[in-house]
Amino acid sequence: MTDLVSLEGRTIIVTGAAQGIGKAITELAIGLGGAVVALDLNGDALKAAVGSLPSERVMTVTGSVVDADLAAHTVEAAVKRFGAVHGLVNNAGITRPAMIEKMTIQQWQEVIDVHLTGAFYWLQAAGRHMVQRAKAGEKSGGSIVNISSDAGRKGSIGQINYAAAKAGMFGLTMTAAREWGKFNVRANSICFGVVETPMTEVVRGHKFRDGILAQIPMGRWAQPEEVVKTVCFLLSDASSYTTGQHLGVNGGFHVTV
Repeated sequence: MTDLVSLEGRTIIVTGAAQGIGKAITELAIGLGGAVVALDLNGDALKAAVGSLPSERVMTVTGSVVDADLAAHTVEAAVKRFGAVHGLVNNAGITRPAMIEKMTIQQWQEVIDVHLTGAFYWLQAAGRHMVQRAKAGEKSGGSIVNISSDAGRKGSIGQINYAAAKAGMFGLTMTAAREWGKFNVRANSICFGVVETPMTEVVRGHKFRDGILAQIPMGRWAQPEEVVKTVCFLLSDASSYTTGQHLGVNGGFHVTV
């Protein structure tokens, strides 16, 4: 029996690849036989993150996800080097916390730009390429995974910008799934709970720790290495009939039908 989850011969673009979840996705995708185009704003951290990976299967790009031209050029460069782009993980993220009445326009806009507008730019650029391949007669299609959050389902005190952006990603996912399904291009989102990464240090701190852990039936934070297995499942043929879905990977933090 062949491996159920394999990315052999596939090229995946991963945004926010220098640390945390993005780094773990990059490592697992390479381990499953894929090639990765790793993007991050921090070039030095990105270089260090991929330093131990096989150079022939990794391409690094330094820049901001909030750059539509960079998204288009990256897809072109990936196709030139690897032949095609088969997957995209919209993972890049930031936080700018503040209570609603105290949040500045800049805090609001920065988070919306990175999480929602940036995700659209990369989804559009990668999706155009995948659709063009389908119109040319290729049947391999593609898979887009948008990293959302339970904050987009439940709201998040002190992070209306983040919650709104993550909720907006559901709309990106469902619309792409409906428009591109006929081209065998799938789009799904993953809603993480609290993953032990630098971005969640505040919510995992002494002030909030006990209250949040009490809401998680599994009673612990997630580790990047375990949650990214679901990402790679969605990138692979193991999920070939799954599109337009929002999958919770959260230890039971949010339970829904």
